[in-house]
Amino acid sequence: MPANLSFDALKAAVDAGEIDTVAVALVDMQGRLMGKRFHAAHFLENPDETHCCNYLLATDAEMVTVPGYKASSWAAGYGDYVMKPDLSTLRRLPWAPGTAFCMVDLHDHHTHEPVQHAPRNILRRQVQRAEAMGFAPMMATELEFFLFANDYKSLFDSGYRDLLPTARYNVDYALTGTFADEPVMRDLRNGLYGAGIPVENSKGEAEAGQHEINVKYSDAMDTADMHVLVKSATKEIAQAHGQSACFMAKYSHERAGSSSHVHQSLFRDGANAFFDPQAQQGMSGLMRSYMAGQLAHAEGLTFFLAPYVNSYKRFVTGMFAPTKAIWSMDNRTAGFRVCGGGTGGLRVECRIGGADLNPYLACAALLAAGLDGVEKGMELEPEFTGDAYAAENARQIPGTLADAAKALDASDMLRTAFGDDVVDHYVRAAHWELEEQNRVVTDWEVARGFERA
Repeated sequence: MPANLSFDALKAAVDAGEIDTVAVALVDMQGRLMGKRFHAAHFLENPDETHCCNYLLATDAEMVTVPGYKASSWAAGYGDYVMKPDLSTLRRLPWAPGTAFCMVDLHDHHTHEPVQHAPRNILRRQVQRAEAMGFAPMMATELEFFLFANDYKSLFDSGYRDLLPTARYNVDYALTGTFADEPVMRDLRNGLYGAGIPVENSKGEAEAGQHEINVKYSDAMDTADMHVLVKSATKEIAQAHGQSACFMAKYSHERAGSSSHVHQSLFRDGANAFFDPQAQQGMSGLMRSYMAGQLAHAEGLTFFLAPYVNSYKRFVTGMFAPTKAIWSMDNRTAGFRVCGGGTGGLRVECRIGGADLNPYLACAALLAAGLDGVEKGMELEPEFTGDAYAAENARQIPGTLADAAKALDASDMLRTAFGDDVVDHYVRAAHWELEEQNRVVTDWEVARGFERA
C-alpha cells in the first residue's frame, strides 16, 4: 500500500497549519529509524537531500563506534552520507501531532552512488533482480512483542529489574485477557491505519503480556518500510501510556520468545505465481524451486533473521520457535511453513526470524535465496510431516550467533547477491556482538559463581 501523503498534499497541510514537522529517517543496521526532524517549511524548500554521519551504518546497538569496518572508521574520518528523501513514502504520523514522515535512501557523499551496505539499498537490489525476472516479490511480516506496565526510563534506571508484564498469564487469542491493554492496542491500530499502514488485526499472543500485530501484505519494500514504522509506533504509543514495549527475541528464559514471521510469494502480471490449481497442493514449480533455494541456503541467511546473541535463546523445543530448517504444510514446528494451501493466498512463511530482525536485511536474504533456487531450477525436498522438534536428522538452524556468522561468511550465494564488501560488513557486525558478549560479565555468571566458585 503506498504512503498516504503526496508532496502537494504536504504543502497544503503545512499551509493549513496541520503539519509543522517532517521527520526523515534512514534505517540503520539494527533496523532502527535514524534521522532528523525538519521544520516543515524548510523541508518544502529543500526536499532533495540532507546529510548524516556515515558512522550510522557502523555502530552497535549502544551507538559505539565499532572498529574493523572498511566503509567507516576513525582513519577515514567518519565523513558524510547523503540522505535522499523518497517522497513516495511521505505519510502522516497520527500518534505524533503535526508530524509527517519520510524514508530516505543513502548515497555516498563523493561518488553519489547508493551505499551498498545500507539495508534499504540491499533490499532494493534484490527486488530489482526479481523484477528483471518478471516477478514482483510480495511479503508480509508478523510482529510479536511484550507490553510492560513499567515505562522505559524507570526500567533503564533500575537496570531492567522487576519487569511487570501487563498480563499475568498466557493471553493467546484472549479477548478478556487483553482488555486492559486495549488503550494501547487501539491507539496503535488506529494510529497505524491513519498513517496509511493497513493493519488487519492485533491479538494476544502465547505468553503473559505478549501481543501480535498483523499488517496486510504488500510489495517487499513497502512491507519493510511499514515494519519499522510499526515497531517505532508501538514503542512511542506505549510510552505515551506510561508503559513500554519490548521486541527482544527472548527477554527471559522463563518466557516464550517474540518472532517476526516473514510471508512470501512472487506475483506475475498481478497474480500469485506460487499458485497452480492443477499442481499437487497447489504449489507451482516456481514456488517449489523458490523454497528449495531457501532451504539450501538456510544456514547462510540465518544471521539476517537472528542477528544477536540473544536471538538464539529463542530456538527452544516446544515454544513454537523452530529449530529445524525444513518445510511442511501448515505445521508450526517447521522453519518454513506453507500457508493457504490450495488457494490464491498460497505462500511460504519463514518462521525462523525473531522480532529483533532488520526487515530489509531479512527480506533481502530470503529473496536472494529463493531467486537462486528459481534461477537454478532447484528441486524441492520431500515435505516433512510430524513433530519437527523430534526430527533428529533434519537440517538444523544454526544454534549460536557464532555458527550463523561462520555460515554467512562462507555463503557464496549471498556474496554473489549482495557483494563481498556487504557480506564482510555484516560478518564484522556479528563478530563485534560476539566480542562484546565475551567481554561482559552477566548476571547469570555472578549468581552462579559469586559464592560457589
